[in-house]
Amino acid sequence: MMYTVKLIDKKIAKELVIKNHYSHKWTSCRYAIGLIYDKEVVGVAVYGFPIGRRVIKSISYLLSNDDVLELTRLWLRDEEPRNTESWFLGQTFKWLRRNTTILVLISYSDPMAGHVGIIYQATNWLYQGNNMMLVKGYLHRVNGEWLHPRTCVAKYGTIKRDKLLEIDTDYTRKPLKKKHRYIMILRKRDRKVILDNLKHPILSYPKSLANSDW
Repeated sequence: MMYTVKLIDKKIAKELVIKNHYSHKWTSCRYAIGLIYDKEVVGVAVYGFPIGRRVIKSISYLLSNDDVLELTRLWLRDEEPRNTESWFLGQTFKWLRRNTTILVLISYSDPMAGHVGIIYQATNWLYQGNNMMLVKGYLHRVNGEWLHPRTCVAKYGTIKRDKLLEIDTDYTRKPLKKKHRYIMILRKRDRKVILDNLKHPILSYPKSLANSDW
């Protein structure tokens, strides 16, 4: 099966992500790279500027705002053959090397969604654990739907337990869990210098939700 990997319109990427990605939400996007088969977009990788002011310096003091992108969304149609996702992600690295000056990519795997980062492990990202992330608060289950605090406020105007019980007598909540953090150094020539100046160490991959540290 022959694919094409190229930059696509952000509006097309947004529609596909909102419809098909497990989060059903759009986010920061600098580049939307599509996987094309028979003129149809069957996969999308969205790279955006890192969310959070301190993220870049939390990787290395050597890096500036122009050096880092975050993989904010990755979606692939379920019908595609096995290993297509890792191949596609590798092709996006090649595209970024050819078309940008980006040095490092960062991405997160969310245990709240049942993820430990298998796709990052398959494509040789470096794992940095989750201890550098400060997480407070709860995930809220209202009317049968689990909501992040920001989403809960936007939808119901509050995250207070007594107020949410008025909305849904079956309301419940559970503590937020820290996301697993992965980085990718895009070019071999930069690898040693960046590795020697990382703020956080490289750790062994978590293999399952059961033994991941959160």
